[in-house]
Amino acid sequence: MTPKEFLADKKNEIVELQTLLTSIPAIAPEGGGDGEDKKALALENWLKQKGFEKITRYEIPDERVSAKVRPSLLAEVPGQKDDFCIWVIAHIDVVPVGDIKLWNTNPWEVVEKDGKLYGRGVEDNQQGLCSAVFAALYYLENNIQPEHTIKLLFAADEENGSLFGTIPLVKKGIFHKNDLVLIPDGGDTQGKTIEIAEKNLLWLEISVEGKQTHGSRPDSGANACLAASDLTVRLNNLEKYFDKTDDLFEPNYSTFQPTKRLANVDSINIIPGKDVFCMDCRILPCYTLEEVLKKTDEICREVENKYGVKISYKTPQKSQSPATKKEAPVAQKLAQCIKKVHGIEPEFIGIGGGTVGAELRREGIDAVVWSTLDDQAHQPNEYCKIENLCKDAETLIEFFK
Repeated sequence: MTPKEFLADKKNEIVELQTLLTSIPAIAPEGGGDGEDKKALALENWLKQKGFEKITRYEIPDERVSAKVRPSLLAEVPGQKDDFCIWVIAHIDVVPVGDIKLWNTNPWEVVEKDGKLYGRGVEDNQQGLCSAVFAALYYLENNIQPEHTIKLLFAADEENGSLFGTIPLVKKGIFHKNDLVLIPDGGDTQGKTIEIAEKNLLWLEISVEGKQTHGSRPDSGANACLAASDLTVRLNNLEKYFDKTDDLFEPNYSTFQPTKRLANVDSINIIPGKDVFCMDCRILPCYTLEEVLKKTDEICREVENKYGVKISYKTPQKSQSPATKKEAPVAQKLAQCIKKVHGIEPEFIGIGGGTVGAELRREGIDAVVWSTLDDQAHQPNEYCKIENLCKDAETLIEFFK
């Protein structure tokens, strides 16, 4: 049976797995959820029923959830050799549904229509999870031993920074520097782009403290809102200071964008004594976060002196990593598989978003991000094309050889 025939025969089981996973919300405490434990248990039982014999459960303590742990699962198909392993990393957590009125169906019940599966998480990241599982099942059910051990990691906490998921597992040493690592958590509608680099990520939460006063007496206070507004514009102008470009990325420049702003005062005639706002900065890898933060500090001091306020900031997220080279074995192997299976000429790109690939690259482990998808992540009426899932699984069967 060819891979294409095998996957066509497995359509009902693919829908079955998607339905099971979608029915169990796995939302982090930050999103008002109770973590991944129930979903991990259901997935583990399903995998065992399908013949996966070697499954390891990794638990990271988290007192905020009822299980007190955030679990990740590792399912393996033993290979002939262990000089290196071939990994696929998908995540089992999902984001909240958002405004339920924008959904046409129940987000926690899979609905199949016109070749698409609708539901929260069906694309992000259950499409990648399912494509990896059914590619591995091709080897198990056909009694084919792959040349190298296949390792499928189903990780917790990707949507909120991976502090309870991939990051501690990388530090634990479960990966090795010559392993081939693929992350099916980003891509395009054709499945031609292979992400090998990410912009450095910096989130800022900036507090400006002045002195509250009446709206008619700005002379007797220090307007934190005014100072924060000036600071917002100055930080946005860092796009002109860190002005190099790199056509691997879109947009091809560093971005420093103001986003969230907290409420300050309750009345129009009150000049606020405190103002808090946030910045989402995506910075080309040619710049380090250290030099960006140094310049940020300089600008903060200038605004403090101008307005008589005190400025401090936190960094809720920050990440920087080197690129995976186009010549890296994992990048070249995936490119060859895409071309062989689908006749597509792959294209190497960088992205502004963050994936767990950055955590691996920082440790010297080459990783690529790839899949075929319609970019439905975090949207209402999220869907996954069954055709895309099977197409990716067919590519992974070749990748596992």
